Amino acid sequence: MHIHGIFLDTYALCSSLTASTSVKDARFGKQVQAHVNKSGWLSSVFVGSALIDLYAKLLLIHDAELMFDEIPVKNSVCANALLSGYCEAKLWAEGLELVRLMPALGLDYDHFTLSALLRACAGLSAAEFGRQVHAYMIRKCSNLGNDVFMQSSLIELYGKCGLVAKALQVFNLPGYRLEGEINKDVVLWTSMLGVYGRNGYFKEVIKLYEAMLMNGTKPDEVAFVTVISACGHTGQVKLGIEYFEVMLHDYKLEPGPEHYGCLVDLLCRAGELDKAWKLINEMLDRGHGSSSVSMWGALLSACHDCGKFELGKLAAQKALELDPHNVGIYVMLSNLYAKFCMWDEIGQLRELMKEKGLKKDVGCSWIEVTG
Repeated sequence: MHIHGIFLDTYALCSSLTASTSVKDARFGKQVQAHVNKSGWLSSVFVGSALIDLYAKLLLIHDAELMFDEIPVKNSVCANALLSGYCEAKLWAEGLELVRLMPALGLDYDHFTLSALLRACAGLSAAEFGRQVHAYMIRKCSNLGNDVFMQSSLIELYGKCGLVAKALQVFNLPGYRLEGEINKDVVLWTSMLGVYGRNGYFKEVIKLYEAMLMNGTKPDEVAFVTVISACGHTGQVKLGIEYFEVMLHDYKLEPGPEHYGCLVDLLCRAGELDKAWKLINEMLDRGHGSSSVSMWGALLSACHDCGKFELGKLAAQKALELDPHNVGIYVMLSNLYAKFCMWDEIGQLRELMKEKGLKKDVGCSWIEVTG
C-alpha cells in the first residue's frame, strides 16, 4: 500500500502491527514507528497502543516505555499493554509503579489492570498488598465470581503466598451461569489444583481432581501435570500411571515434557529406576528433548537415594551431554561419589568445575516484612 501511494490510516497501521506481533517481527515494527513519527500518527492512542503491545510482547521493554511516554493523550489500553510487558518480563516493581501512576494520568483501572496487578503482587509475594487489591475489587466489581481471569489471579496470588485457605475461599465463589446452572471454568479448577500442589496438599489435589470430574469439567493438560505429580508425592504409583493412561486414551491429550517429567519423578520416588530409564528414552524418541536434563537429574537423585551407582553415573553422563554447564548435575554426581567414598573422583570433578568456571549457586529466601 505504501509503495503504491495508498494512504495508511489507523486501521491499516494497527492491523500491520498486530501481524508483526504475531510473527514477532520487531524490525517491521520499528519501520512502522518511523513512518508514524513522520506522518503525524503518533497522536493516535490506538497506533501507539499497538506499538507498545508489539514491543512489550517481544520484551523490548525500554522501547515500550519510550513509546508510552511519547503518546500525548493516554488511555487504559496503552497502560495495560505496558503493564503486560512488565509482567511478562517479571519486572514486578515497575508494574506496581505504573499502576500507582495511572490515577495521576486520569486513567481508570479495568479488569485487565487488576488481574495484572494481582500477578505482580504474586511475583513479589506481597500478600498484604494483594489483600488490599482484593478489597478494592470487592468494592468496585459486583460480578467478581463471574470473571474467571480475576478469580484465578486471586487464587494464584494467595497460593503463591501460602494462604491456601484464602485461595479456597475465592475458588468457592459462585461461578458463571450456563443454561441456568452455576459452573466453574477449568481454569479455576487447575488454579486451585496448582495451589494445593505447590503448598504440599497432595491428598487434596487428588480429592479436588475427583470433584472436578464429578462436576462434569473436562481436565486439561495442566490439571494432569498437577495430579500425576501429587500421586508421586503420596506414593500412589499405580494411580499416577492410571491418570497418565486416562489422559492419553480417554481425553486424547498429547503428553508433553512436563507429564513425562512427573511420571519419571513418580517412578523414581517409588524406586522403579529401570522403568524411569525406559520412560525417559521413550520421551526422547517422541521428540520431547527440551526438559530431558531435569529428568536425567531426577533419575540421578533417585540413584543416589537407592545406591545404584552405575545407573546414576550413566544418568549424569546423559544429562551433561545435553547441558555440560549444569551445576546441579555436577553437585548431584559429587554426592553420588561421596556416598560410595570415591574421594579421588570428587577431587577430579571439582577441578573440572573450576576449569569450566562453574560455581554452586547460593540459596536465598524471599519474605514480606510488614511493620
